[in-house]
Amino acid sequence: MLKKLRIYTVAGLVAFSSIPSQAQEVLSGDTRLACEAVLCLASSVRPGECQPSLRKYFSISARKLRDTIRGRVNFLRLCPASQQTPQMSSLVEAISNGAGRCDAGSLNLELMQYVSDGDSYTTIIGNQLPDYCGSYMNNGLTNLASIMPKYVGLPERGGKWVEPDQYDQALAEYNARIAAEDAERARMRQHRFW
Repeated sequence: MLKKLRIYTVAGLVAFSSIPSQAQEVLSGDTRLACEAVLCLASSVRPGECQPSLRKYFSISARKLRDTIRGRVNFLRLCPASQQTPQMSSLVEAISNGAGRCDAGSLNLELMQYVSDGDSYTTIIGNQLPDYCGSYMNNGLTNLASIMPKYVGLPERGGKWVEPDQYDQALAEYNARIAAEDAERARMRQHRFW
């Protein structure tokens, strides 16, 4: 299967841009891993053969986020096709900024805000997808629509991001919770008037 992925890697990169025939034959080491990472991170389908390249990509980490992103961009730029066209350069930038930061868990942490209502603080999670996620998920060269997180509910009523395969269940649970909260509020208002 790894041999097939290598063939698909070269074939996919040829589809993105034209690689001289001698370059197609010498992809190895980090260059090969970088090209595979570009393809794997641009697709919602990630077979087991993606693991070495994704492990290498996500192992690039620094104390500051901007340094991590810079290191990941530099790694992906090892792929010969990564800078051959403006579209490929844009894809590499979008991947570096978005991959690993646009899943539901990351969005819930990144978009969490503490709001004071006078005496106490409430946390809300914003429902606007950050620009870097939009650039990554909606890039013309990616196929990520099926893994794009979805927002359930309203921020001021405890809404949150969920993975697409959990959306229906999360929406049902959210609606049940909101209905119970609204019923309790109505009961409390009615109780105050007695």
